[in-house]
Amino acid sequence: MASERHRTAADKTLDVLEALAGHRSVAEISEVTALPKPTVHRILQTLVERGFARPLGRGSYASGPRILTLVGAHQREGDLPDQARPVLEALREETDWTVHFALLSGDEAVYAAKLEADKPYRLASRVGMSLALHSTSVGKSVLATLPDESVLALLKRTGMPAHTEHTHTDPAELLGELTAVRERGYSEDREENETGVVAVGAPVLDHSGLAVGGMSAVTLSSFSDEASLTRCGRAVAAAAQRFSLTLGAPSPGCLERR
Repeated sequence: MASERHRTAADKTLDVLEALAGHRSVAEISEVTALPKPTVHRILQTLVERGFARPLGRGSYASGPRILTLVGAHQREGDLPDQARPVLEALREETDWTVHFALLSGDEAVYAAKLEADKPYRLASRVGMSLALHSTSVGKSVLATLPDESVLALLKRTGMPAHTEHTHTDPAELLGELTAVRERGYSEDREENETGVVAVGAPVLDHSGLAVGGMSAVTLSSFSDEASLTRCGRAVAAAAQRFSLTLGAPSPGCLERR
């Protein structure tokens, strides 16, 4: 903690953010940071608005998903993709499709790792490419972990641009599909992001059960059918769950709205 003499607004905000790692209530954070409760409350409200904190009710708070997003953004070339690689290799072998690991970054996802299938074609996806959440398998799997009101708020910010004639552009229609995603445990992209390409995806959860990204298996639509979509969907769900457990996810679980 910075000395009181040189304690800037930034110092106070960082003090509250650090305290949030081990304390929940405004009173506790006020005590450990030596900041007035109104100041702590004001800082927490700003952190909530920016996604660095989330309210738990009754004056308590916890770390927000934006913290993990920033960690993921800084680790795109580092630890998490490296940790995911063995899982991706097994998933590629099981599905014989190209597989990806993507990290959530604000209102989009970013490919952090890609393993090509042994096919006579190469997909256009690449590490570092940004993904819309409403039109991709990884994106929809992440959205399925959120409450409907959070999904609608995100869609209001980003819009729902049509990438192909199959892209969902109606929020109600997408919410209906997310219900199905939660029930089966994986998402489908049936040429919604790129014509001629289909994919299945599942979210990767961290120790708090929040989605930090997702995994997907992708192929050309001409190489797939209903049976292969189901088979690969189940495989990618199992792979994402296995990797989530290595990150401390609370259960191998199913998709749940937080």
